[in-house]
Amino acid sequence: MRAEQLEALLAEVAAGRLAPGAALERLRHLPYEDLAFARIDHHRALRQGQPEVVFCEGKTVEQVVAICDRLAAATGAFLGTRASSAVADALRVRFPDLAWNPIARTVFLAAPDAPAAAGGPILIVSAGTSDLPVAEEAAVVAEAFGTRVERLVDVGVAGLHRLLSAGDVLRQARVVIVVAGMEGALPSVVGGLVSVPVIAVPTSVGYGAAFGGLAALLGMLNSCAAGVTVVNIDNGFGAAAAASRICRA
Repeated sequence: MRAEQLEALLAEVAAGRLAPGAALERLRHLPYEDLAFARIDHHRALRQGQPEVVFCEGKTVEQVVAICDRLAAATGAFLGTRASSAVADALRVRFPDLAWNPIARTVFLAAPDAPAAAGGPILIVSAGTSDLPVAEEAAVVAEAFGTRVERLVDVGVAGLHRLLSAGDVLRQARVVIVVAGMEGALPSVVGGLVSVPVIAVPTSVGYGAAFGGLAALLGMLNSCAAGVTVVNIDNGFGAAAAASRICRA
């Protein structure tokens, strides 16, 4: 339940338009709902300002559908990451308005009364086209959390002039998320050009000595540019959640 939903519910009770018992029934599953295989945290948006998000990988299709169904019943919305096409197909049967992003592997059902995106913008910079799945995950999550997003794609250090020509876009950002694999140098370059927080996301893109993103992770952790912080390998979700909170603050 979002804060504005709870406030509206309490206002209805105060005005006498809704009986306390009816309001209690709507709140019955706070702070969580037990489905035996999952305990859905309906209270998270009230505590953190962002709702629980479903990590679909490792769950059965039936489990994902059941969790999303309960989230939609509570708020009219849900967001899932690391979703397969099978998960998306099953959810579309239940939710025709579902937005499926096959590149990001995200499934998103927007609430009918969701406010327009505000704050930001968060600029998501990807080093190469191979980094787009992680960059797009970050973009979808940030937009689902109500933050405006801009994208700057394929501007890695192998052709640095591509990044330098986008100075106006960089300067307009409230937070910059930089997604890169290989040696992970791009966040340091961006960090040296902007005055806002930079969140670096290493990806598992690269040849053998990239070690599945470990080389990029270590390179980013050792950045000499001030204001650069780092999330886990391929964790576009975590970067977007942090960036959205920075914008909201």
